[in-house]
Amino acid sequence: MGHAPSSHAIDWRFEPTLTTAATYTDNANQSATDPDNALILSGTPGFTLRSEGSRRVQASLHYGATAVMRFGDDESDDLYHNLNAVGKAELVEDFLFVDGTARVSQELISLLGSPADAEVNDANRATVGAYSISPYVQKRLGTWAYAQARYTKSGAMFENDVAADSNSNAFKASLSSGTRFDDLSWSLDYSIRETDYRDSADTTFERTSATLGYALSRKFRVFGTVGEDSNEYLSATDTDGSFYRVGFGWAPTRRTSFEASAGESYFGPTFGLSASHRTRDTRWDLRYSEDVSDISRMVTDYSNLQAVNASCPAGTVLPETPNLLDLINARCDLDLFFGSSLANNVFIAKQLTAGVSWDVGLRTTMSVRLSDLTREFQTTTQGEDRVQSVSGLVNYRLSPRTSANGGLSFIRNSLDSTATGGAAREDDIMSFDLGLNHRFTEQFNGALTYRHIERDSNAASADYEENRITASVTMRF
Repeated sequence: MGHAPSSHAIDWRFEPTLTTAATYTDNANQSATDPDNALILSGTPGFTLRSEGSRRVQASLHYGATAVMRFGDDESDDLYHNLNAVGKAELVEDFLFVDGTARVSQELISLLGSPADAEVNDANRATVGAYSISPYVQKRLGTWAYAQARYTKSGAMFENDVAADSNSNAFKASLSSGTRFDDLSWSLDYSIRETDYRDSADTTFERTSATLGYALSRKFRVFGTVGEDSNEYLSATDTDGSFYRVGFGWAPTRRTSFEASAGESYFGPTFGLSASHRTRDTRWDLRYSEDVSDISRMVTDYSNLQAVNASCPAGTVLPETPNLLDLINARCDLDLFFGSSLANNVFIAKQLTAGVSWDVGLRTTMSVRLSDLTREFQTTTQGEDRVQSVSGLVNYRLSPRTSANGGLSFIRNSLDSTATGGAAREDDIMSFDLGLNHRFTEQFNGALTYRHIERDSNAASADYEENRITASVTMRF
């Protein structure tokens, strides 16, 4: 249902939802030696609030409160809150804007513990809340230049002190070439981000840079960037210094683009890569990046959606470059931590993501994705962890109301001895999913899903197998 005051052009669509589910598992505690059978019942009343009909205001909010009851050797009950909200508004036409996000979710505490969802086993999960509010101004200075200045206030809160709560203040400003410049492009950029941690060392990331580019043809361009990093954080190595980056971009067609760069920073050589390609039936993407990050940025900065694992409902069709608003509107389940443990640490993140999806006829959609994330910790203890994954999904539409889907994934978590505080650890996690979805009416959906999970570890008593079957129904009102 929707309503709007007569003096406003914007409409708001409010949709209450109710999801109930029953799950049976033969290893609720993911144990190698003493698996527990369990029946898990859950109910999730919630709602979606979404703006419609306005170009200047776009917003979406999805909230659900999941009540869980577990029956078995370890009987328990819990209540989990989940929130995904994002919005953007144009307050003064073509000048003043504001973006905002808010999120509450249950995230992994450690790569060494159970990878199960909180509803099954919350021993290795913690509730995390994060928000950001970001007003900014932008202005075209005739045909000569384009200017933007943005301030961002953000924060993160962690259950049971699994990581230090944080508050961040960030400012960015840029001046870039306008339409008067045809083949030549340039930009001047400045950014600073200060984060205050509760019971942990504060951090400052400051960067100044200048970029110059030239189009050698309509399809090929070159560019270079020079700058200075002035950072402050606890580290066993340098935290600031000059950097440079040179690269090229190639766009042979409107459907294909490729960009590569290489350079040097205070933490060593750096490389960057991005590519995309579309045909009538396929969509390809590839991205590699290296940069300094920390836990506060991971939970509040959603600008790099290539780093987001999004598990969307079967049959979901997203834009080629989806933003956070697209994912929330599609009711995708987001994993913004990309499988990484929560840690109070600054690290160099080296991340590769790639994927392809394609349509086979009118009924079948398939996709394959891979990712590789290495975090090199920069504190006095240093250390390194790495998460590698590859997954394949297939969705087949049996009828206009019924679809079947299957998935196979492999994840390898690797931590060196410094990161574990003991022996080096390597876990291989394989999962297989098979599901059936049916839309009984426009407002009533049902699903039946089977999952098999195996973990093979070099640590004693860390191997396990689990079989899980879940039946669920969702009603929209």
